[in-house]
Amino acid sequence: MQLDPRTGWCDDAQHCPSPNFNARPEGEVVSLLVIHNISLPPGQFGTRKVQAFFRNCLDACEHPYFESIAAMTVSAHFLIERDGSLFQFVSCNDRAWHAGVSRFDGRENCNDFSIGIELEGTDCDPYSDRQYEVLARLTRQLMTCYPAITPARIQGHCDIAPERKTDPGEAFDWTRYFTAIGAEESI
Repeated sequence: MQLDPRTGWCDDAQHCPSPNFNARPEGEVVSLLVIHNISLPPGQFGTRKVQAFFRNCLDACEHPYFESIAAMTVSAHFLIERDGSLFQFVSCNDRAWHAGVSRFDGRENCNDFSIGIELEGTDCDPYSDRQYEVLARLTRQLMTCYPAITPARIQGHCDIAPERKTDPGEAFDWTRYFTAIGAEESI
């Protein structure tokens, strides 16, 4: 897996460019990694509806839940599906719209300085071995390209938006993840 720091695109990911991004503030340094979860419809996996959602192509008529979200304009940098398939929607050098109203280390608007990774899942369903493997490889690559991302600056969506979000949820094994990226001291 190789991420090109010039372009911000990962060669191992399937590219699905999203229109839901903008430039980071001038001079901003990427210094935070945010772990999320998503499944569309909720609790259903392998539907490829997340890709449609992040590209503003979700058909509101396909499922009652889609009616409530189809008009939203959101994205993340990456999605890791249950089988380990990796998708990239936004260059890491750009500002994806994944964190919403958020705060970390005394700063608001985490989208300005973060990279967002979505795991196909729910708060309570265990994540797959392949997801942990791909997440660890991707994280190590991101930490190499963006050295301001340290283990202490890897957070769940629930940590940066605790009043609104619960993901990646109690099913996410932080100990396993930090061990896989070689950051046992952060556990």
